[in-house]
Amino acid sequence: MVATAAVPPAPPNGLGSAIVVQDQSSLRAAPRDSAQQQTVLWQGEVLEVRGERMDYLQVWDHKRERGGFIRASDVRRVSLAEADGPALLSVLQFVRDTPGAEALGIGLTAAYLQAAPVAALTGDQGAQAFDALGTLADRLARRASLPPSSSATGKANGAALSAHLDVANGYGVRFTTYEVEGRMQVCYDGEAFRRLLALPAADADQRARAALALTRPECTNPDLPAHERAKLQEWQAQLLEKVEVASLPSYLRNRVQMRRASLWSAVAFQQARKDGGLAPAVAAAASRGLAEFAGVSRSDLPDDDQVAYNDAAMRVGAVRWALVPAAPLVADAKRPAVVVQPGAPGETCVLLVDAQHGAKDPLVRRCTYGVVWTASATVNREGNAVALAVQPLEGWRELWVMRKAGSDWVVDVLPPAAATPETGYVEWAGWVPGGQQMLVAREARGQGRYRKSFEILRIDGLTTERVTGDVAALPLFQRWQDAGWKRQTLSLR
Repeated sequence: MVATAAVPPAPPNGLGSAIVVQDQSSLRAAPRDSAQQQTVLWQGEVLEVRGERMDYLQVWDHKRERGGFIRASDVRRVSLAEADGPALLSVLQFVRDTPGAEALGIGLTAAYLQAAPVAALTGDQGAQAFDALGTLADRLARRASLPPSSSATGKANGAALSAHLDVANGYGVRFTTYEVEGRMQVCYDGEAFRRLLALPAADADQRARAALALTRPECTNPDLPAHERAKLQEWQAQLLEKVEVASLPSYLRNRVQMRRASLWSAVAFQQARKDGGLAPAVAAAASRGLAEFAGVSRSDLPDDDQVAYNDAAMRVGAVRWALVPAAPLVADAKRPAVVVQPGAPGETCVLLVDAQHGAKDPLVRRCTYGVVWTASATVNREGNAVALAVQPLEGWRELWVMRKAGSDWVVDVLPPAAATPETGYVEWAGWVPGGQQMLVAREARGQGRYRKSFEILRIDGLTTERVTGDVAALPLFQRWQDAGWKRQTLSLR
């Protein structure tokens, strides 16, 4: 939160304070360009004004405990009198939407919070100030998280970005940092947004922006234990439920619904790990996620939101089997069936049985700490292959293919992508008669790249025979795709 003590009180001489508006402004020993440079100042830093000399201001820097002179054009004079609060708020609203001026905006917010009376801070003006503060801090954190290759974080801007973060920290704005895949993820702690949500005067748009900022998936600590992560995601889902979407602009409503869809799908997965895939709470959470995703208006999606839309689709698709009642497969002389049993603590074991091989002597046995979606189990007509959806991670669902190899049975695991697990799913889409081929659909994001494909695979070894991004380009796929898969999949959206 912004510490109002960071803005020095008005000096007795009545000259007020000044906020630096230009990066790399020089604090000099005398009011001349040729005078010795005392230090370099950055936008957003606040100085106490103690006098005027020509086109310079004589100032005192409380942060560095030194005085000097700075060009008047490099600062904005501010008064912390109550009557000047509305003027500060007007300037703040302009700066709020100016990329690169986050530190300046945070400094103006600190000045406004000190000047404004309590009644204003608990009303509409306070909501505007906290909304602006949260937006500025969140945008600054996003800038700091861009990869080194980005032009916004090149060498020329690296020093300025570091200085802006330091200025924000000086005002009491706090950030957390996580290491994700070899790079640093910087996140705002969200204190201003929490204060905003506690204000009755906050409008629907402000509440939506605050809730979205507080539920950013990339700002979840990757080292959180599973039970703490589950609690956090449930809190985030409930927070978004309090946002009234009816009056929101279509693009903002879409963002809230996509975030809800992703979070309720995560809640469904965590609940399934805890209570089993058939628990009513699992189906309820998955159903809520699907309903929110279905409410997204794709025609109103900006280009910047396509990534979030595809990610929400993959997360919802990963848990869609929670909505399908499991119909038990019956083993007979020609076709095997899938049976699940508890294994070690936290494990689920998948057993393949038939008329001659029961649970004590299965055809094949494999255990996992993931969620086994038993409703997905399907056997081909020839009885030599079985497909089963298994979800080892949140938002990442694999396909287990149990196949007959000679007189034995083996299990092959087909991932959504040959990359480090991020977001995605692979699903069985149909059997091709003859017992040699199967149809699958994949959708995944790995190493920052998104890909969706429809494939014809050989059951023996799961090698790809044909692949395309357009399902209509595969006549064999069109002919033998399963009707149930076509009705329920999100890959054809």
